Amino acid sequence: MREGLARLDFASEIVLVSFHGIPKSYVAAGDPYYDQCLETWRLLRERLQLSEEQMPVSFQSRFGLAEWLQPYTDETVKALARKGVRRMAVLTPGFSVDCLETISEIGIENREFFEENGGEKFALIPCLNDSALGMKVIEHLVARELAGWVG
Repeated sequence: MREGLARLDFASEIVLVSFHGIPKSYVAAGDPYYDQCLETWRLLRERLQLSEEQMPVSFQSRFGLAEWLQPYTDETVKALARKGVRRMAVLTPGFSVDCLETISEIGIENREFFEENGGEKFALIPCLNDSALGMKVIEHLVARELAGWVG
């Protein structure tokens, strides 16, 4: 996360944290996902020493007629640009590896929303699979979870 932000050719005014969404009905039925996302968001803000305003949270990838977790990423990106944010980076901490859906939805579609609404610089920070350190984290987790199962 820090490496990805440090590699930017601009200073981000906002670091948006976007998690994959789920229908609100799942949370109402007891799914802990929403609380886990908010705790991850809190820990990220704490680690980077950013306020909720500097590092807002949102939820992406909704479909169908059901109400999904909010605030929605696309609406958040548009609103921030309309409020005068010109430089934004987006983190997707719910993903350990980059996926085509998120690269397309965040890196392309939301970049376009941002620019169409007045934003100038936009970056999707790559997931853990994009760095040697991140791959070490993934390797450690896989080895830990497979311990005792494979020789």
